[in-house]
Amino acid sequence: MSGFPGIRIDGGALELDIKVVPGARRDEISGPLGERLKVRTTAPPEGGKANRAVVGLLARTLGLPARAITIQRGHSAAEKTVRIEGLDLASASGHLGLTTAGSG
Repeated sequence: MSGFPGIRIDGGALELDIKVVPGARRDEISGPLGERLKVRTTAPPEGGKANRAVVGLLARTLGLPARAITIQRGHSAAEKTVRIEGLDLASASGHLGLTTAGSG
């Protein structure tokens, strides 16, 4: 189980709660912000550009194809929930720099 409340297993996949900051100076995963992971992107919040950029950033960070990551909730909001297929909780937490409890 992760020590970060914004990541969990749901139906064999992971769900991750994020807060997106579009129009940032660079694409980066900033770290926890309350119960969400703060993700910054240079893409603007229009026409799904920021959503695509966030999916791409998460895919690169997690070493997964972009098709393994989908936005489940919050398509037009800063607060989103993404679904991640093909990665276990400990691996995802490690890639994202989140604390895990009970691993190792």
